[in-house]
Amino acid sequence: MTGIDRSRVEALVKRERDRYHADHPGSRRVHEQAGHLFGRVPMTWMSKWVGGFPLAYATAHGNRVTDVDGHEYVDFALGDTGAMAGHSPRATVAAVQRRIGVDGGITTMLPTEDAEWVGAELTRRFGLPRWSFTLSATDANRWAVRLARLVTGKPKLLVFSYCYHGSVDETFVVIGPDGLPASRPGNVAPAVDPTTTTRVAEWNDLAAVERELAHGDVAAILAEPALTNIGIVLPEPGFLDGLRELATRYGTLLMIDETHTFSAGPGGMTARDGLRPDVFVIGKAIGGGIPSGAYGLTEEVADRVHRITAAGSADIVDVGGVGGTLAGNALSLAAMRATLGEVLTDGAFAHMISLAGAYTEDVRRVLDETGVPWSITQLGARAEYRFTRPAPRSGGESAAAADDLLDEYMHLFTLNRGILMTPFHNMALMCPDTSPADISYHTETFTQAVTDLLA
Repeated sequence: MTGIDRSRVEALVKRERDRYHADHPGSRRVHEQAGHLFGRVPMTWMSKWVGGFPLAYATAHGNRVTDVDGHEYVDFALGDTGAMAGHSPRATVAAVQRRIGVDGGITTMLPTEDAEWVGAELTRRFGLPRWSFTLSATDANRWAVRLARLVTGKPKLLVFSYCYHGSVDETFVVIGPDGLPASRPGNVAPAVDPTTTTRVAEWNDLAAVERELAHGDVAAILAEPALTNIGIVLPEPGFLDGLRELATRYGTLLMIDETHTFSAGPGGMTARDGLRPDVFVIGKAIGGGIPSGAYGLTEEVADRVHRITAAGSADIVDVGGVGGTLAGNALSLAAMRATLGEVLTDGAFAHMISLAGAYTEDVRRVLDETGVPWSITQLGARAEYRFTRPAPRSGGESAAAADDLLDEYMHLFTLNRGILMTPFHNMALMCPDTSPADISYHTETFTQAVTDLLA
């Protein structure tokens, strides 16, 4: 906030909120009439949109969303990664229509040929040879954590402060102000104190990781290869290799969650940076908008699971897995096959990453020219600015840079001018339909937002 008058920000938020209310009577009506919905939204996170009520949308195609009031938006939120392929990509829509129509059968608890194709494609991209499907990455993480405990015989998980792995109970642990592990602020009624199930370290601190592993009770290190839901916090050189070496040394599995970092390229950071996980998780984007998730295992881990279950000490058929009878359904697999095979291709990623690079450079130039002490970080096809400089190197540092008032201002300013940013943070994601003109328009809008702050 250095150099920015707080009262100025408050006045600008009021100006933008008044404009939002005046321009969106239809969205407000939808919200006010939603009396049967908990929080007046279909899913509680939708309340996070600024302005007092969320937009109600009518149509979405490619990287464009049109709301019920007829306003069109350039969409950089893209369903917080769920629509990385763009809204309703043609190949995915066609595959879903065939499955619902001509082919018939959405869920039967029977395999289709698409399953093996998708498994083989995930192996090609990420390297792990054995795959199973869920309805979300949260589902995949929950079950993979249990498999890790099963094959290692160890009870605990190691995560990083302010990491994000969906709503997995064991991951809501941070390092508190006193330097000790604590349940993450706002954690909703955990069944048990997560500090009893989980060890925690700061991102980019290998010494802290080793101290936690030295207790000998950690089944798996669960990590995104870059923190994403607390801003983008990149790994420092050698950090990810260090995690692999420490996991091997202490008999712990390395579990990589690329649900968000898939933006790094066709094979995520795992392929790009030569990572070697024992367990791998992905979700959201691979289904083109249809609920989808998957976890992958090395041959060694898969064999260990099979040996244990064959001995009768664990049942992964009747009581195993998360996602229930709908997991691995024919509709999700048809969508994954089309999205991976025809939409999120190598060429598409090259286009998306190039545009994210242009976006990042434009934002950085505006910050440098105006002297605003913020930073921006790129991870492949996504980029995010944070209200601090230099860029944070840990989850704790990034959390300390949060500013709800500035967030509201920047989101309302861009939204009122036809740009959707991710409501939970300041992430912009490119999809195959994003264009250079969209980047230029964002640069123009971002420049004006910062200029108004400094006026």
